[in-house]
Amino acid sequence: MRSYQATNDLLKDKVILVTGASDGIGRVAAKVYAKHGATVILLGRDLKKLEYVYDEIEADGGAQPAIIPMNFSSAIPTEYEQLAINIEQEFGRLDGILHSAGILGDLTPLEMYDPNTWDEVMKVNLRAPFMLTQHLLPLLKRAPEASVIFMSSSVGRKARAFWGAYAVAKAGIENLTVLFADELANTSKVRVNCINPQGTRTAMRAKAYPAEDPSQVPPAEQIMPLFLFLMGAESVGVNGKSFDARDK
Repeated sequence: MRSYQATNDLLKDKVILVTGASDGIGRVAAKVYAKHGATVILLGRDLKKLEYVYDEIEADGGAQPAIIPMNFSSAIPTEYEQLAINIEQEFGRLDGILHSAGILGDLTPLEMYDPNTWDEVMKVNLRAPFMLTQHLLPLLKRAPEASVIFMSSSVGRKARAFWGAYAVAKAGIENLTVLFADELANTSKVRVNCINPQGTRTAMRAKAYPAEDPSQVPPAEQIMPLFLFLMGAESVGVNGKSFDARDK
């Protein structure tokens, strides 16, 4: 899977929503999905950055994407409801979601952790993926084969000191993946998996490891084969799994 070679039309005619599409892994994945034929819905909170990704996709010859600005830190249930309505009205279908949006929060002892930061991390990293998937399930269930990919982390599997709300939220994502997968396995054709991207050259990684030389950290492009495999038809039947993006 990590060396998977996708055909150019792997995602032809599919509509895929990518959260956190303005930067990091989400930005790269959105461009890769579009390059392989998908119509990509770019979701993020920074409109200017989303417009830049939009232009990159068009310049690369991809299908015209769409932009949905949304701030998960402040989003309320009616916003998720309206988003689902808008996608159905605009596209009439949804074949996949990549939940790439996330924030780091504070790297600090729990006894010193700011409650407001804790709440924000939980809203963006755990509540939003749950709410978004829940509201988009009716559309996903109507697809011939739909794929949902959550983003995990090594500290979501085994917590480490000072990783606070981020570690707790990612542990929640691991369990959320299994819950959705188990509940949908016998009632739909929706498959749900998650990816631990491991050390990847992103702004969040630089914030977490400020002394690290970014040139020594692999770019997001190197882990895209797994993201393509799990979104494409060859992963039908793969459900409820948590994958590492590269060999340890």
